[in-house]
Amino acid sequence: MKPSMLKYLVPFAMCLAAQSIAAPPAAQLERAGYRVFIERCGVCHAVRGTDADGVLGPDLTHLMSRRYIGAGVLPNTVGNLGGWIADAQTHKPGCFMPTMDLTGPELQAVLAYLQTLR
Repeated sequence: MKPSMLKYLVPFAMCLAAQSIAAPPAAQLERAGYRVFIERCGVCHAVRGTDADGVLGPDLTHLMSRRYIGAGVLPNTVGNLGGWIADAQTHKPGCFMPTMDLTGPELQAVLAYLQTLR
């Protein structure tokens, strides 16, 4: 690589690195969802820039930029995401996502947090 190319690649790499982590949640419901997510979901899923560092499930750092969830099973809508979190086995029997025993308010909070992951 030519040395002159480095002056362009370094700022580009720094820009990509800055965009690769999740922003901290701002609203109260999002913060509550973040706490539930870390406690219940972060064991399996990762979100870069947070305490969620699981490796069994997919990295969800940019979840809302995806068109589909469940490895292409469902369009990525808030309703489908809620149904997937509540009981993924209904949508994709045998998948590794366990049925989550979240209360209604916990699910709503997690959904609010997940919607921040762009």
